[in-house]
Amino acid sequence: MSARVSTRRRSSICWGSALLGIPDFPAAFRPSPACRVLGVGIATLDLINEVDCYPSEDSEVRALSQRRVRGGNVANSLSVLAQLGHQCTWLGTLADDAASQEVLLDLEHHGIDATAAVTVPGAMTPTSYVTLSRVSGSRTIVHHRDLPELDAAGFEALSLKGVQWVHFEGRNPAETASMIQSARRRAPQAVISLELEKPRPGIEALLAGPHLIIAGRAYAQARGFEDPGAFLRDLERQTTAGLCVLGWGAGGAYLRARGGCVEHAGAHAPAQVVDTLGAGDCLNAAVIDGLLRALTPREAVVRAVRLAGLKCGRIGLDGLVAEARRTGWF
Repeated sequence: MSARVSTRRRSSICWGSALLGIPDFPAAFRPSPACRVLGVGIATLDLINEVDCYPSEDSEVRALSQRRVRGGNVANSLSVLAQLGHQCTWLGTLADDAASQEVLLDLEHHGIDATAAVTVPGAMTPTSYVTLSRVSGSRTIVHHRDLPELDAAGFEALSLKGVQWVHFEGRNPAETASMIQSARRRAPQAVISLELEKPRPGIEALLAGPHLIIAGRAYAQARGFEDPGAFLRDLERQTTAGLCVLGWGAGGAYLRARGGCVEHAGAHAPAQVVDTLGAGDCLNAAVIDGLLRALTPREAVVRAVRLAGLKCGRIGLDGLVAEARRTGWF
């Protein structure tokens, strides 16, 4: 097992990209273990059915348990970041149905400010129907959504004063590209990160602007890459990001700072894989937190892989960071 990574602040402080060893990070960036983080993306209602094993087509099986939880990639990442001590704000659209109140109450319960969310009258809350296999820990998701995405005007209406990090889901490319440029213009002190979980039409429009990209294996494979290093080198040629990270599931994660070597952080599997839902969101949050604590990119990713591994051995995100600290896993 790899040695634990210390999160203590270094005694010799040199701010900006020089501190983190990351090219092109904002010169005015001030790492801190308690930062204002803005997350832009969707929040969903997740209906999770746990079964012995994934059912075959046209079969009928009994669920071992059922849960209703708030989901959404960025919302999940903010939940972890709030546990890590950051001041988190979520920005996105909400329906005006009963389920949206569940979403809002859950965000509030986890210390996430959602007061700037834009309500869309007559819309329905996006819902994910999740089948969780007890045998493998895998999750299969069927997602239904008819709620309009946040537009650039909604983002412009939010003040970015004091925001030190802005994290975007890689979706709604035309509008999100405008938001990224707006964030660079209005918050020059902030680091901008982008999640590329899966391929979407026009998603390449988002590659110009972020300082950090965290991609998923599904995105890399959809672009024809089975070699993580080759993908990261190709991505670097297309983006402004000074650091690119690639989550690879049970293979851990890979990273490359601009002009540097591809590095690998091996996975830390739990004794038993129980629930992989949200593990990628957890990885994203822990990478962001590590950089906000002035860890090197490699230290941040190693630490993030460890936390994501712990997540896979338990149900849900509640209390994850406290458990990691209590058990010495993190």
